[in-house]
Amino acid sequence: MARRSHVTELGCIACEELSDIGAGKEGWLVDNPDLLTALDTRCLAIATKSLILLIPWSDHPYPPRLKIRPELSPIEAEHITAVEWLVFDEIRVIGVGTSRGYLLLYSLDGDLIHKQIVHTTRILKIRVRGRRGILGLMALLRRLPYQLWNVNKFGTCADTAITGIMPPPLVEAQSSQRYYCAITTGDDAVISAFRLSEDRNTSIVGAILSKVVPATFSTIYSLSKRIWRSEQSPTEKSEVKPQPFARASPLTCLKDHPRKGEKLTLSPSGTLAAITDSLGRILLLDTRALVVVRLWKGYRDANCLFMEMLVNRNSGASSSSKHETTKSDYSLCLAIHAPRKGIIEVWEMRTGPRVMAISCAKGCKIVQPTYRHVNSR
Repeated sequence: MARRSHVTELGCIACEELSDIGAGKEGWLVDNPDLLTALDTRCLAIATKSLILLIPWSDHPYPPRLKIRPELSPIEAEHITAVEWLVFDEIRVIGVGTSRGYLLLYSLDGDLIHKQIVHTTRILKIRVRGRRGILGLMALLRRLPYQLWNVNKFGTCADTAITGIMPPPLVEAQSSQRYYCAITTGDDAVISAFRLSEDRNTSIVGAILSKVVPATFSTIYSLSKRIWRSEQSPTEKSEVKPQPFARASPLTCLKDHPRKGEKLTLSPSGTLAAITDSLGRILLLDTRALVVVRLWKGYRDANCLFMEMLVNRNSGASSSSKHETTKSDYSLCLAIHAPRKGIIEVWEMRTGPRVMAISCAKGCKIVQPTYRHVNSR
């Protein structure tokens, strides 16, 4: 009997341009901490400190293979610190964060369509979530509205995410504000949770930029998904204007010295979060109840992503009758890449068994397509 394969080839990204980002050396994709990756359904973006390479793998004619070299400040040694795809219906742009706190948006033709300073220090990560959104790209863009929260109550954070809308506190049940739940992980607290407030006059949060200042404070930035047209000159420089912090009320935290939180991965619905730590453990957090519901041990340097997998197919169905796959046949699963073990394991959520194990060679990396916003009509 032939051995069953659990992988599907998407395409090939081999090209001469990969040599510009260090390809060809053993471990080039995972050993370089300055090498960033972002995955779209048709294209892979790989960035170094000064170069972004867009590599499509499908036969679709767009986007083309492309190099983007942002104009960075040589005086302050500005460099690329974050990269992510922003996908709204059929519109795709690449978002770039820099060490000077700038957010850059590029079209798939390599044109800079928006530049805005978010803060005076580096953008650590661009995280995108939401269910609705329209991006006006054919017009010149005004400054994006955003909200700023200080989440240094339990120490600096290494990773963070807004999980969704949450009820207001009982004493503010009639408040006109909207509230969100934010989860953070870092050196001092493996898990921290905050209630973030936002004025209802602003649009729902669509993208989160995590910001870390090692010895002073940690902040979370959110950009509204609403981007509107204006007659602003594209050459006009963005000015740094201090913005006051919105309220971030601490809810809970988990401190377990010497354990340090490293990475946080959020499920598509935002109800679960997988958090890796320095002791090789992975904590599965229920973000609504703020309770750890599962724990894995022995996974140092692990990376996680959530996926849906066909695990509930009716094994008792007759082989002569064709089984029609339905939504109930799929279950949410967590894929764990353990590079030290050379394996990817897939576990059924929340308390299900391991449903798959795939061997992978040294130097592999798992990436997940960015969230796709669908315009509601």
